[in-house]
Amino acid sequence: MGLVDVSRLPQHVAIIMDGNGRWAQARGKPRTAGHERGADAVRDIMRATRRLGIPALTLYAFSEQNWDRPRGEVDALVDLLCEHLVSERDELIDNEIRLSAIGRLHKLPSRARERLHSLMNETAQYDGMTLTLALSYGGREELVDAVRALAHRVADGTIDADTIDEVTLARQLPSMKVGPVDLLIRTGGEQRISNFLLWGSAYAELHFTEELWPDFGVNSLYYALGCYQKRERRFGLVPDDCEPAEALPPRGNLEHAV
Repeated sequence: MGLVDVSRLPQHVAIIMDGNGRWAQARGKPRTAGHERGADAVRDIMRATRRLGIPALTLYAFSEQNWDRPRGEVDALVDLLCEHLVSERDELIDNEIRLSAIGRLHKLPSRARERLHSLMNETAQYDGMTLTLALSYGGREELVDAVRALAHRVADGTIDADTIDEVTLARQLPSMKVGPVDLLIRTGGEQRISNFLLWGSAYAELHFTEELWPDFGVNSLYYALGCYQKRERRFGLVPDDCEPAEALPPRGNLEHAV
């Protein structure tokens, strides 16, 4: 039976949580029921990530494009965010998890912004794990905002345009405060990254699964981590001795070693 090697874990896991609506519709329920069940999955995955000792988990909770969904669904998502920022407070504090958020947060309703910033401030001192929520987020939008900020700095003489390099730009990106993505998981069967963490995912290992997000449990996470550990990360280099990866164990036969 395979084990997840805790000495070779990714430092930053990012997840595109897709399939809440389809999960609900398949059960004859409103789409909001899928979002509610998906919130339970968030809690389970957050706990498992913390137990394993993975330093950073970033969740694609609400994209910049999601504002174009039906008004009722958007309002329900905002209400659910507000509820969970309250209900998960003790969970974050008890486990010393720091909450962060990226995206155009100014577009969130004031009630959501206030609760979000309050909990971020309460957990700012923790360094056990950082949970980042991508809210009103888009990777292209983040890059545009970063370039605009650098342009203002050039205009006011703070920096010289000729000194701008990859490091300078990366420092301007909020998503890069926890480092580049090592493992990017997408549930729901689609095989694209949908404008998520474009800069930070440049060398990420990608893991796609047919499971809808509400069905993505702890064993699913362990399997994704096991697949990650079977890969050889080259970052464009050619190693002197490349040994073939071991055969993957059957689906579901991975458990963590903690």
